[in-house]
Amino acid sequence: MNEKTLTSLGYPQIQKNVAACALSYLGKRYARDMKPMVDASLIQMRLEETAEAAALIRYGASVPIPSLDGMETIMDLLGTGYLFTERDFSHLAQFLRSCAQLMKYMEGKSEVAPTVSRYASSMIWMEALLSEIERCIHSGRIQDQASKELIRIRKKMTVNEERMKRKLDSLISKHRSIMQENVISQRGGRTVLPIKKEFRKHVKGSVLDESGSGQTVYIEPAELVGLQMELVSLQAEESREEMKILGDLTSLAESYNREISLNTETVGILDFLFAKAKYAATMDGRTVRVNANGRVRLHHARHPFMGSSMVPLDFAIGQTYSSLIITGPNTGGKTVALKTLGLLTLMMQSGLLVPVAEDGEMAVYHEVAVDIGDGQSLEQALSTFSAHIRNMISILEQADSSTLVLIDEMASGTDPGEGVGLSIAMLEELHSRGATVIATTHFGEIKHFAAATPGFENARMEFDTVSLQPLYRLRIGEAGDSYAYSIALKLGMPQRIIERSKLISDQGVPQSQSVSSSFSPTVPNVNSPSTQINSTAEHEHLNKTQNKMKPVSPSLQTGTKKQSADRPETLEPTAPAKAFRKGDRVYAAYLNQSGIVCDVEDSRGNIGVMLRGRKVKIHKKRLTLHISADELYPGDYDLDIVLETKENRKKRKLMSRKHVEGLKIELPPEE
Repeated sequence: MNEKTLTSLGYPQIQKNVAACALSYLGKRYARDMKPMVDASLIQMRLEETAEAAALIRYGASVPIPSLDGMETIMDLLGTGYLFTERDFSHLAQFLRSCAQLMKYMEGKSEVAPTVSRYASSMIWMEALLSEIERCIHSGRIQDQASKELIRIRKKMTVNEERMKRKLDSLISKHRSIMQENVISQRGGRTVLPIKKEFRKHVKGSVLDESGSGQTVYIEPAELVGLQMELVSLQAEESREEMKILGDLTSLAESYNREISLNTETVGILDFLFAKAKYAATMDGRTVRVNANGRVRLHHARHPFMGSSMVPLDFAIGQTYSSLIITGPNTGGKTVALKTLGLLTLMMQSGLLVPVAEDGEMAVYHEVAVDIGDGQSLEQALSTFSAHIRNMISILEQADSSTLVLIDEMASGTDPGEGVGLSIAMLEELHSRGATVIATTHFGEIKHFAAATPGFENARMEFDTVSLQPLYRLRIGEAGDSYAYSIALKLGMPQRIIERSKLISDQGVPQSQSVSSSFSPTVPNVNSPSTQINSTAEHEHLNKTQNKMKPVSPSLQTGTKKQSADRPETLEPTAPAKAFRKGDRVYAAYLNQSGIVCDVEDSRGNIGVMLRGRKVKIHKKRLTLHISADELYPGDYDLDIVLETKENRKKRKLMSRKHVEGLKIELPPEE
């Protein structure tokens, strides 16, 4: 599956949620690496496994899954020659005991959960390894009985320590009066007596240290030197014997490398399986029937991130139609419906139970292609329409009969007429390839196309026209309205603008119109002599889509008016080309961008143009007039509002009144 698709539909969050339900490092790893599968029979088997595990949890079972504490290090180092420590063997022993407990537990569940129990039955009981570890190591320390040599050494150490203790008791009694305190100290691993400095010559031995104040010296009595040397020698022997025992245990563990790896892997799989079951329990997930024929039938489906706050969705496709066009108001739930179906499909194909009612059916797709969101990017210079087109091209490159296509807001971001044409052509192409298509739109032409074309069906998101509230229910078989006027009115749009909008919608948009300050609601005659090609509405649209602008014809640049051939008396002589003026909107074809003239032509013919906040010098021959300043702005309009930042305008106004020390105006860099 495409990573962009997975991200758009929220699949990474599903991976995180499942990983949070796992106990072991392997279970969490499997959850993070989880991906949708495409084999229908394998998916059905994984769903049944998860359903079995969920049933065990639902009936109150507490499955003893080993946590695999410390096993990650052991599995990474096993067989590499690394000498495992007492702590490592303690973790391994705990793992072996937990495996035995899990095997015994699942053996008793073989009738109610036969598939899950088979995993545990494949595990191997390593009794000999566990017994040897328990004989040699207890509570993180090597036991005396681990070897005969260790018993001998530790017995000698015990005798030595007893002799040293008796000798120390005798020395303390003898030198109590000259000791700084009646405490036995250690310096460098050797036993010393804290003697007052002025009495240091009263004790035979070596001074190993003295206090910070210099009032106390720490003396190793000569009577203890021999005993301490013997103890150091015995400790070295003990250490060598312990290393030998750990080496023998490591070799024994390496001989069980395959069995340990198998058990660890099986525990990770079971942990991942029960993590999916636990996650299913949080959203009341259920299994569905799986097919590879494009049939989907769901009742009371919910988005896993919305839970009970979402109005359940009833959905069906793949029987008499394979393309569904969803209409309805903004904020009515169309996009949520798309994302719900897309994410539930990815979850089902990952072996996850989905939040739907019983007896659901879902199709397996090799690809899920989506175009959701406006996709705008300043960094990549992508407009909404450009992003949609790129997504459409990508969808066409992969679409076939095993593809689910989800498209949000078809025909958006460009001229409605052209957008509708492109959208219908896309729908026809996808349908001819056998893809399953679900798309949302506001355009009536697409709804009419779906109603009249075999294999297509309309659907709408229900809307309460009395309360002006969306109901978030999907009704298949009916086309819906956008309710733009009702929603706008509810959100506070003035009534007079709503009425004006309805009038324009009913009578059409004039080609030219003089907009007065009184905002007269009368629609001018479209065929009046004052009609011109560039209307105010078109200017608004051009300003919004400046990156897609094309240079106008020379007749528009020079201000000539097109007249019909049968009215020669209205023709006017062509006006000479005018120099670019400050405020003109111009188009630079080689950059495929438009901007505003901010500096008039210099001696070299270069003109300053503001392009996306940057001041660029472009030769006049590379520029084409798109809209003159006279048409864009009123006669008394202050162009500094467009060309200057708000901060610089304030500074310039302040400079015109008085001198301010240190006040500077920063201009954008020229390129």
